[in-house]
Amino acid sequence: MRHLFMAVLSLFSVAISAQTATYTTPFEENDQTTATYDEVVDFYKKLDLGYKQLTMSEAGNTDSGKPLHEVVVSKYAEFDPEKLRQQGKLILLINNAIHPGEPEGVDATMILCRDLLQRQELQNLLENIVVVIIPMYNIDGALNRGCCSRANQNGPESYGFRGNAQNLDLNRDFIKSDTKNARSFAKIFNKWQPDVFVDNHTSNGADYQYTMTMLATQPDKLGPVLGGYLRSTMMPNLYKQMAKRGQEMTPYVNEFKETPLDGISGFNDSPRYSSGYAALHHCIGFVPETHMLKPFPNRVKATIDFMVVLLEELSKTNKKIKELRKQAIKEAMRCEEMNLDWKMDDTQVDSIIFKGYEGKYKPSEVTGLDRLWYDRTAPFSRKIPYWNHFEPTVKVAKPKAYIIPQAYSAVVELLELNGVKFKRLTADAKPVVELYRIGKYETRQAYEGHYLHHNIQVEKETKNWAFHEGDYVALTDQPAVRFLMETIEPQAVDSYFAWNYFEGILGQKEYFSPYVFEDIAAQFLKENPSVKAELEAKRQADPEFAKSQWAQLYFVYTKTKYFEPTLNLYPVGRVMDLKRLPLD
Repeated sequence: MRHLFMAVLSLFSVAISAQTATYTTPFEENDQTTATYDEVVDFYKKLDLGYKQLTMSEAGNTDSGKPLHEVVVSKYAEFDPEKLRQQGKLILLINNAIHPGEPEGVDATMILCRDLLQRQELQNLLENIVVVIIPMYNIDGALNRGCCSRANQNGPESYGFRGNAQNLDLNRDFIKSDTKNARSFAKIFNKWQPDVFVDNHTSNGADYQYTMTMLATQPDKLGPVLGGYLRSTMMPNLYKQMAKRGQEMTPYVNEFKETPLDGISGFNDSPRYSSGYAALHHCIGFVPETHMLKPFPNRVKATIDFMVVLLEELSKTNKKIKELRKQAIKEAMRCEEMNLDWKMDDTQVDSIIFKGYEGKYKPSEVTGLDRLWYDRTAPFSRKIPYWNHFEPTVKVAKPKAYIIPQAYSAVVELLELNGVKFKRLTADAKPVVELYRIGKYETRQAYEGHYLHHNIQVEKETKNWAFHEGDYVALTDQPAVRFLMETIEPQAVDSYFAWNYFEGILGQKEYFSPYVFEDIAAQFLKENPSVKAELEAKRQADPEFAKSQWAQLYFVYTKTKYFEPTLNLYPVGRVMDLKRLPLD
């Protein structure tokens, strides 16, 4: 009996201890320190043991071999995503250390998380909000710790490296998903389906007076309903409340010309980036970028302040945001065309008050040439141009469905990972579909492990095409339609074609022996005088072509039945009529 009493007393003591413990972070012990991976995991484990409102679990692998962790703070200790959505809770996902050399979010979120559990006024903000935290995303880079990879940054003393274990930038990997980190992230993201997403960063670039700059999901990409609310209501409220805390913000200083005085522009966040990836899921994304030259403690405080201000805003507007998201998803499901790429609309320019330092020039002590420097003894507050409106450059009509051959299982896997639902063909079929022929495109050299295609042009062909039992069919009247179309339409800026998932179609498999084909070509030209006329015209116009036996024979070869029909033919069928398509 005494043993039972002592056990109960011990548990009671632990509970009392949890409520009174301070759970001090390494940063709070030394404000030039950012927590290591082991310190981060240990800190959240202690919170998990001490508070029933928090749980931490392993949520997938990373390239480092260490598990990615998921921390959930729920006021009423409910941790099931489906039940929480049914209860109308807004889900806020916070991601840290995608670039471990920019570590403020790691320390700021540790402090915020503890305070959410210990301070009543902050707990009140969680009445209708659940906070999901990825404490350290690029664990690989965080383990590669040093002092000096961020040459332009003011502290901390030691921090992680931008590249992961494959030396890839995870903020370019959301679509191509070359890393285990990205695939684990996608599972977390689609498990929770967050309404709002925060990805904490540190800036590079110009010098100015602000500690915090803000990059948000491009409003135009979110659409008129959700994007309009972000632009006209949510962002102004966040700026106003941050200013009240003494943390004036400015839009992310994406320099348009020489210095911020020439104006700044919004960031064209394609889906490879975190905020662009969030947009594909109709999720509002924020990328807080603290200023690299401000002291590290100031940057951590600004990050905490922003997350608290955001929680305050969300506690008032959670129902509104959830309703606007539902509306945006419905609009995407019933729209007739989808935007695939964007450019800045330089005809629409706003103006903002910007607090900077005069940019001046003086001879460089290194090169002897003029160099830019910012004079901190010459601060200014002036109106500057701000370009933050984008217009679509590529649009495509939405089909009823896409048929993806089962041979492309890697593509199907990534789509499923991101919430796309599939049916399967129950028998071989030869439906009428639209197919793309890949025309001109450019290829970027050695970019993040790929040879990224861009400026992709396609020609549409309508034909009966053979698909096989078991091939995948993705209907476009589903919530994940935007993710589906912006990755499966080849001309989209971050399509799976652009990221080299369909390279096989670009390589010709069969050719001819000239001495054999000579006779076939001669007979073909006799039977097709129009092709013979084309050949003659090309010889007259192109002297080099006229000198090449191979070039002329190949020209004729491409016109004959022997030329392979699948060269540059994108294998995904666009289905415009679902009738008679054998589906499960």
